Amino acid sequence: MSASNNHHPRSPARRHFMGASAAFVAKVAGIAALASIAVPPSSQAAPGNGGGWGGGAGGGKGHCFLKGTRVLTSRGEAQIEDLRIGDPVKTMRGEDLPIKWIGRNTFRRSGASWPKMVVPIRVSRFAIDDHTPHTDLYLSPGHALFIDGFLMEVRDLVNGTSIAPVVPPDVETIEYFQILLNTQEVIWAEGAPVETFAGGNPDLFTNFVEYKRLYPDDPCSAVPLAAPNLSRGRAHLYALLGLGASYFIDVRDPLQEAYEQFAARAEELAP
Repeated sequence: MSASNNHHPRSPARRHFMGASAAFVAKVAGIAALASIAVPPSSQAAPGNGGGWGGGAGGGKGHCFLKGTRVLTSRGEAQIEDLRIGDPVKTMRGEDLPIKWIGRNTFRRSGASWPKMVVPIRVSRFAIDDHTPHTDLYLSPGHALFIDGFLMEVRDLVNGTSIAPVVPPDVETIEYFQILLNTQEVIWAEGAPVETFAGGNPDLFTNFVEYKRLYPDDPCSAVPLAAPNLSRGRAHLYALLGLGASYFIDVRDPLQEAYEQFAARAEELAP
């Protein structure tokens, strides 16, 4: 699909995720305070599929979108490696926000196989619903999708079929790109809602010198998205919910539900 013909995600998908955005705003009003206590960035809980994939790779660890991934901008979809600082990307909040910086990492295979932390997770076409993603999407294991008002790291959704660790064929070099805005946002990559970088140590990227040259007094931070990351500190979150928040909030495990839903969908679509 060309960029000129894809200024927005397909209308049913767009309606679906704008609905999710509205639900997200409502949820945050009830759980943001809990999440700020219950989801410490340093804690790691059991993944939704009981296995996970990789360790320490992804959203905040220097990887992100595989080279070739198409991101929705104000001018349509563009491959991430073609984006530049200042280019506006579309966000779920409805604003077109300029890119502050793009981090890069390159990995070359030195043996017969790739390390798990480097292997991208492929979210196959239509793995999420009938429109999402509209093309196979490759993310680093710890990068999060925005599902039902929550961030969910893709490694915790791996079902071995529609969502699985896959290196594209004939690839000897894996290149990842990371988008930093002034605020952490939900953007569209191959039509799927995904997080942008929340900030961290620019030294994690091979081009960190560029960031330090452009922003010598900036610690490489972004205002975090007010959405709980269910792949981190889930035990703390649900313990608090069980202590009384269930009177106000539907106590469930959205990450496990999403995993089961996508796994079931994969079985239904299997030939």
